[in-house]
Amino acid sequence: MKRLFLPILFVLLFTSTLLNAQEKILVDAVEKARSENFSGVILVAQEGKILYEEAIGMRSFENHVVLKVKDIFEMASVSKQFTAMMIMMCQEKGLLDYDDAVGKYLDIPYRGITIRQLLTHTSGVPDYQAVMDEHWDKSKVAGNPDILEYLNKYQPPMLFEPGEKYQYSNTGYVFLASIVEKATGKDFVEMMREWIFKPLGMKSTDIRSPEEKAKVKNFAAGHIKNNDGNYVNANTFRSSDYTVWLGNRKGPGRVSSTAEDLLLWDQALYEDKLVSKETLDLAFSPAKLNDGTRSYYGFGWELEPKSPLGKMVMHTGDNPGYKTIIVRFIEENKTIIILNNNYHPDMMRLVEAATLSLGKW
Repeated sequence: MKRLFLPILFVLLFTSTLLNAQEKILVDAVEKARSENFSGVILVAQEGKILYEEAIGMRSFENHVVLKVKDIFEMASVSKQFTAMMIMMCQEKGLLDYDDAVGKYLDIPYRGITIRQLLTHTSGVPDYQAVMDEHWDKSKVAGNPDILEYLNKYQPPMLFEPGEKYQYSNTGYVFLASIVEKATGKDFVEMMREWIFKPLGMKSTDIRSPEEKAKVKNFAAGHIKNNDGNYVNANTFRSSDYTVWLGNRKGPGRVSSTAEDLLLWDQALYEDKLVSKETLDLAFSPAKLNDGTRSYYGFGWELEPKSPLGKMVMHTGDNPGYKTIIVRFIEENKTIIILNNNYHPDMMRLVEAATLSLGKW
């Protein structure tokens, strides 16, 4: 027995040392980010098992409240993957088809656009925020019906012919949420809760109004540096006002969540909990443009077919005071989630370190 024990002990020690060295890549990057005042939650997982999770920084810099791993962040455009999922679920239920004309569901001044083109940002529809910024009474809070009304009223021109090229479009995802409401006859927020958040056990995830967010004790405020170099609540900046007067919009953003809830979502996409594998495969496939070339944005996901860890799908989010990202290496079931609440430049450096650590884990 003694002869067997020593080799086994050596293997265990070697494995432990190797794991420590692999994790050190990420730990060193996190410590550097900490020293440079990065504030956020970093989560790295494999097959749903959390390999690394840490919160650094502040939930509130002004009130000196330390950030926790279960704190809730604004997701910004990471929300788009949930909007796309609602469309996919509607399609599987026979409530719509990807190649339906948008005009079948919405009264808009633009013709020849399909739901598929909205999903893949190839529709050519103009920016709704520019129109609202110029014409909307900012003492009121606008939602999707108001946005549709103003696009019809002022009719800014199309940016290009549908299917001609890829150009990221928040307007397209406003349209998608409104299409879900038309197809189901129900409120988009309520349907998101009923179809996705509750079935997956995402208890901290919701689409919240400013009043609702204010009541959530563990909501991580977004921060930006003021002229004195101090981090203050992003809502105190004039440039953040649009999040208030466009506060009822649905589709392109406004989901708030935690890193661990996003991991639940990530793992559900490996099963048939929401839609079939065939539907997800289509969502993770490039769009085909009019000239036959490909655009590497699927249904609510950016695509990278040949990352160092195989096929990768990801999305970033960017709101006043927030940066968010989810990266999924779907062939190896490895996940990186980083939620940042002080708009820090270290975000992508942490993503790179996490990717390196996963490659060796």
